[in-house]
Amino acid sequence: MSSVTVMVVDDHPLWRDGVARDLAERGFQVVATAADAGSAVRIARAVRPAVVLMDLNLGEAASGVDATRMIAGELEGTRVLVLSASGEHDDVLEAVKAGASGYLVKSASAEELVEAVNRTAAGDAVFTSGLAGLVLGEYRRMAAAPDEVDRPQLTDRETEVLRLVAKGLTARQIATRLVISHRTVENHVQSTLRKLQLHNRVELARYAIEHGLDGDPEG
Repeated sequence: MSSVTVMVVDDHPLWRDGVARDLAERGFQVVATAADAGSAVRIARAVRPAVVLMDLNLGEAASGVDATRMIAGELEGTRVLVLSASGEHDDVLEAVKAGASGYLVKSASAEELVEAVNRTAAGDAVFTSGLAGLVLGEYRRMAAAPDEVDRPQLTDRETEVLRLVAKGLTARQIATRLVISHRTVENHVQSTLRKLQLHNRVELARYAIEHGLDGDPEG
């Protein structure tokens, strides 16, 4: 069961109401729904949910990508998880560049959706299987050569945790992997966020990828 606040955005009433009902039955607080981009942005500003479940094709001039860009850019603490019928690479990359924290296709099971919403609320980047590699590859192509002189100095343990965050591991999985406590992992994450002047795990993973820290250390 979860107390995460969620807003569902989709222009198909049956789908929108069905998803909202399923989430509510599993303990989520569905605080609002919306059928178009304009309403989504306006309502999100008012209710500030932890997670906005966003469809991309809203059947109007303004798309789910437009709404994602505005919500992710304006509302600190609100994360956008795309739930779309499209698994096209261009759609995925466009949504992530607009600020989406994750991307699921509508063929995902109810269990996958519940887990994805919870993980998104916790700050993780969540993608349907097969799409995470696409996003990682795109960031590698976009990345400029890292500037070693200007890069903030992280401890060896902070760097180790950062690498695992970039691989998509949760804090508990990292704790198990490194044989340290969950609280210690969170302390390292928060310290790294402060040093790098970032705001959440999604930005942290993006930084790691752009600076080549998402792979295993050499040697």
